[in-house]
Amino acid sequence: MKILFAGTPDFAATALRALLDSGHQLLAVLTQPDRPAGRGKKLTPSPVKQLAVEHDIPVLQPETLKGDAIRAELAALQPDVMVVVAYGLLIPQAILDIPRYGCINIHGSLLPRWRGAAPIQRAIEAGDGETGVGIMQMEAGLDTGPVLLEKRTPISDDDTGGSVHDRLASLGAEALVEALNDLPALQKNAAVQAADGITYAHKLGKDDARIDWQRPAAELFNMIRAFNPWPVAWSMLDDAPVKVWRAQVIDARGTPGEIISASDAGIDVACGDGALRLTDIQLPGKRAMPVADVLRGHARLFVPGTVFSHGG
Repeated sequence: MKILFAGTPDFAATALRALLDSGHQLLAVLTQPDRPAGRGKKLTPSPVKQLAVEHDIPVLQPETLKGDAIRAELAALQPDVMVVVAYGLLIPQAILDIPRYGCINIHGSLLPRWRGAAPIQRAIEAGDGETGVGIMQMEAGLDTGPVLLEKRTPISDDDTGGSVHDRLASLGAEALVEALNDLPALQKNAAVQAADGITYAHKLGKDDARIDWQRPAAELFNMIRAFNPWPVAWSMLDDAPVKVWRAQVIDARGTPGEIISASDAGIDVACGDGALRLTDIQLPGKRAMPVADVLRGHARLFVPGTVFSHGG
């Protein structure tokens, strides 16, 4: 297969690395323009661009895929298929129509559940017991195309957004190569998405991660896991944001947001139903640490009876 690849973050770089080892021909890579990153806000290439440059693959970084110039440039490459993985730009129908076998996408959920921008985090946040990746034939709609191939994985209580992301990145790369090796047959037998069970994984923002202690502890436990390592669940305490990286559900009661107890085992905080034991937290200007380490220097912040503010 002669392949155009479009992707930007680490999730996409994992798929690109699998293609480099697959024997298929990579014509060019499309990725987002370099963006400011780090404290110095230095222009930084995406993980996909870095990998492509290492392997001498031509890199295209258009601001948009709309317009005749970029369409003509891609058409001149005469690709068999375009692989799209977390690219970040809308792909117009005129681009979807260029490759012989169209465009296929790795999507990090079991479609039609969790169409959209943040399927991995939303699945964990909702308490789903299972997720997966699908190789989808792209259409003009948002993640509406038929699924060519699917791989599943359970979500455990120990999983975080980060661990599931990494697992699905590997599964997606594996599924992509498998699909490309049998693409015409898979397209012929593609499964149209079910009309029922459609949910949308809306884009994540820092406000989504503010903890509302009125909610049940079980829901907040899922939220904290889902938003680790980004955007990280947080709550205000003594006019300062405290990030919560890990927690456990415990059987305790109290006024929502109130610190029930604090020990090396964790900081126990009452919720709308039950309580959470915060085990790894991060104070402003500090790194994330186990609670036992935090209390050695900041025990005065976590005196029982102190109340975290509510979200909303």
